[in-house]
Amino acid sequence: MLLNERQLELVDRQIKRLIKTDSFYGQKYRELGLNGCSCQADFDRIPFSSKEDLRFAYPLGIQAVDDREVVRIHSSSGTTGKPVIIPYTAKDVEDWATMFCRCYEIAGITSHDRIQITPGYGLWTAGIGFQAGCEKLGAMAIPMGPGNTEKQLQMMIDLKSTVICATSSYALLLSEEISRRGLKDQIFLKKGVIGSERWSDKMRNTIRNSLGIELFDIYGLTEIYGPGIGISCEQNSGMHYFDDYVYIEIIDPVTGERVEDGKSGEIVITTLVKEGAPLLRFRTHDLSRIIPGKCACGRDYPRLDVITGRSDDMFKIHGVNMFPSQIESILGMVDGVGSEYRIILGKDVETRRDVLHVTAEAEGRVDFAETARRISKLVKSKFGVTPKVAIVPAGTLARSEKKTKRVEDQREKV
Repeated sequence: MLLNERQLELVDRQIKRLIKTDSFYGQKYRELGLNGCSCQADFDRIPFSSKEDLRFAYPLGIQAVDDREVVRIHSSSGTTGKPVIIPYTAKDVEDWATMFCRCYEIAGITSHDRIQITPGYGLWTAGIGFQAGCEKLGAMAIPMGPGNTEKQLQMMIDLKSTVICATSSYALLLSEEISRRGLKDQIFLKKGVIGSERWSDKMRNTIRNSLGIELFDIYGLTEIYGPGIGISCEQNSGMHYFDDYVYIEIIDPVTGERVEDGKSGEIVITTLVKEGAPLLRFRTHDLSRIIPGKCACGRDYPRLDVITGRSDDMFKIHGVNMFPSQIESILGMVDGVGSEYRIILGKDVETRRDVLHVTAEAEGRVDFAETARRISKLVKSKFGVTPKVAIVPAGTLARSEKKTKRVEDQREKV
């Protein structure tokens, strides 16, 4: 999808504003001789930006406004290095709330709803984004934050929450607890707004059926406002994103070349009006595709398909490149296997060969040994790698109140 005239104008404005600053990107663009963007060819010459840039510029090197204009900062978790710190102006905060309000409206959520917000508050962008959009919509916010499942269920019942906002991992945990305690008839939930991590069709169906609710995928990331730059609609045919605030292109993650609409690749985002920390051509590492054509819902916002994984989630074993989503897809083909699984990459101490360990949950009605053999055979057939598979009863693997870590590489520890 190429830039339209209005988007070109906004990108040109961002570049001209950035090169007047001493920010990391202002200096970089001046050194490269960038002075504007009048056509697609100009845009294509803009170098990609990355999380590595943001860590290099830590803490506030990407800030493009005076300190007096910054009203808030947010940050990534920093679990894989220095945290990324993003400054926001008052307009940035307002724009984010506007996009989030649109998300709720697309999901059919109104001012009459009661929205229980379970994502975390604080430096993380999630909780406060869900709340700001809720307040702009005029709905009742129930700002629970993560954890304390007992309290979550009490508030859900007593306050008659109609919408749950959560990571897919925590939505699964709540749905399982509601089923286990026989509380389904006591809750009033109608919709779930789920984000922060990719989730399988099996997990989606488990949550939907356990709670009896309509589910919506919400998209966003800390570097680009936070969650709320796009959401799926009632057609469940991709996520509408707000192209008056962000421009999205899909690239081949290896070559960096843009791919045509409909083809899968890495999502790259340009913020069109962000003030505090504008980012041009930011590589997200999220994998998806732009869905061509107009949605059957009639909305004009373009669409991203569901996130299938991350380009940096890839792991190599026996010379074969693999993604967690590929293992997940195989598990989804096997009768009785649940949505929860873990992958451990280990090394045989004697042979020094890599070993792929897969642990998956299954219903008690299936033969665990036969199920493990079938999964092993399917993985071998697809990848030429024979995994060690363990099947455990449903509910055995630890549940998370945030994101679930599904892959652990222990090879360097051996």
